[in-house]
Amino acid sequence: MDFKEFNLHPQIQAGVEALGYVTPTPIQLQAIPPVMTGQDVMGLAQTGTGKTAAFGLPMLHRLMQGERGKVRALVVAPTRELAEQINEALNAMGKVTRLRSMTIYGGVNINPQIKRLKEGIEIVVACPGRLLDHISQGTIDLSKVEMLVLDEADQMFDMGFLPDVKRILKVLPYPRQTLMFSATMPDDIRKLAHDILKNPVTVQVSRTAPAATVSHALYPVSQHLKTPLLFELLSHTDTESVLIFTKTKHRAKRVGEQLEKSGYKAASLQGNLSQNRRQAALDGFRDGSFQILVATDIAARGIDVSLISHVINYDIPDTPEAYTHRIGRTGRAAKTGDAFTLVTREDDMMVRGIERVLGSQIERRIVEGFDYSVPAPKKDAEFVRAPREPQRRKESPAKPSGRQGDKPASKSAAKPATGHHAVGAGTKSVPRPAAHAARRSGR
Repeated sequence: MDFKEFNLHPQIQAGVEALGYVTPTPIQLQAIPPVMTGQDVMGLAQTGTGKTAAFGLPMLHRLMQGERGKVRALVVAPTRELAEQINEALNAMGKVTRLRSMTIYGGVNINPQIKRLKEGIEIVVACPGRLLDHISQGTIDLSKVEMLVLDEADQMFDMGFLPDVKRILKVLPYPRQTLMFSATMPDDIRKLAHDILKNPVTVQVSRTAPAATVSHALYPVSQHLKTPLLFELLSHTDTESVLIFTKTKHRAKRVGEQLEKSGYKAASLQGNLSQNRRQAALDGFRDGSFQILVATDIAARGIDVSLISHVINYDIPDTPEAYTHRIGRTGRAAKTGDAFTLVTREDDMMVRGIERVLGSQIERRIVEGFDYSVPAPKKDAEFVRAPREPQRRKESPAKPSGRQGDKPASKSAAKPATGHHAVGAGTKSVPRPAAHAARRSGR
């Protein structure tokens, strides 16, 4: 089957062909027909399965008929990066339709958003916090919304957005068509789906099995040797672009700095960065200016770079679902990819849980020539925070300003950006002497 059989509006079909879409993915095959007929849909699928087109193409098809200049479709997403990704996809698919789509999220000036809304928009892709700001200020009119999409619903709830989502639902008109997509189905999601979806069609793409194009392996190592082993892997591996996951923002920043100092084109992506610096890191990773991006799970939500050759879990994730989601970032678009996970003895229980979900044992690998016997330092200083300089008391402390937008954005807005995005001086790989020097300095 190809996309022509969905009988999309000719201008949308032209966009599909311009993007080179030929064969629909499983989630598209299952979701597009019921969405086209106006049914509510509960979709169980991860990022990377093609779900944006699964709801985006029928959305654009529907909006070709009817009034222009009013917000008629609303997509709610948990992070700014995912919102931007969805918006870019909608604009690409609807390039010749003259339908207008925009993003709304916190951490940036609200006035340009207000200006664009006044000019007339058909589709809004929003994060919950800033959307509520617009609702409370009366700067957005949602009375004409015909179609609502809640994307990455489980992540939205993990980030504490459930109360905000419920407040948004109260101001939306009914009846409307509602679509919900989630990688997992915890009780909160199940209850919300029951409350807001009317006789939904459930479509599901296996969320437990990684893509067959991904080869993954575990690298057992002591905690204090993770950074040296990371450098060893990078210096011996032919990589195109690498996404490295860490457990904390501080660690993402620190590992990124160490890579950059050793000559890699590296950047970090974590919650303490300003929106401009986050966007610069993402854009640089997409266009190849950065070969390596170090990120936390939440910061990396929404990254969709089809040419990622390697995913490296510097820290093992907290759930088997998060593991499959992470390694699903590579091996896309019929390409092969590798996923390496550095594991310590403390990770044994999580490893067993992941293998239980996968239904098979993950290969363990040892790097030949790497010295695993180096003892741990008496005090692990690698990720210890530097002492803070004493703050001088200001004579007239400024009063805290009002809400800056979404919850995650407002937290980071209160702190100075501490990340970095300068391009390193090196090229694709680091010569072995430089890698060894990096290992010595990283201890």
